[in-house]
Amino acid sequence: MTTPDIFRDEVFPEDVEAIRALVRSTGFFTEAECVMAGDLAAERLEKGLDASGYHFLFLGPAGAFQAYSCFGPVCCAQGSFDFYWLAVQGGLRGKGVGTRMLAATEAAMKALGCRKVWIETSTQPLYTPTRAFYLARGYRLEATLEDFYAPGDGKAVFSKVL
Repeated sequence: MTTPDIFRDEVFPEDVEAIRALVRSTGFFTEAECVMAGDLAAERLEKGLDASGYHFLFLGPAGAFQAYSCFGPVCCAQGSFDFYWLAVQGGLRGKGVGTRMLAATEAAMKALGCRKVWIETSTQPLYTPTRAFYLARGYRLEATLEDFYAPGDGKAVFSKVL
């Protein structure tokens, strides 16, 4: 018998650096992006949910979680949510944790009134598995913006109706 996943949506101070460390450990992001990922949690702690607009889900205890996601409503867009981050500890990648995390995040967004999810990611070859992950889970590639992040690094925009 397997233990059910236990998700939490409360952010604790120790999560800020743990988010940065987890995102850094993936090898996908620049140092500035890793810092920014933690900054979103710090902003949530400082301003609260309503003022920050950042929702989180964590799989695991404060500061020692296995995976996390960050998402929030798009300002002035009825029922649209941005899915900002999804990260899974290295040893757990490819074992279904990301899929379970995505499903739990989609359920949380839907409960908050989301009708359509938007995800943005890089077009660099490093992100080929990321793009395939979202396509395999029902997301649709809506647009590709060349040279968005940097020369040779475009943005792929995906969406999914919940």
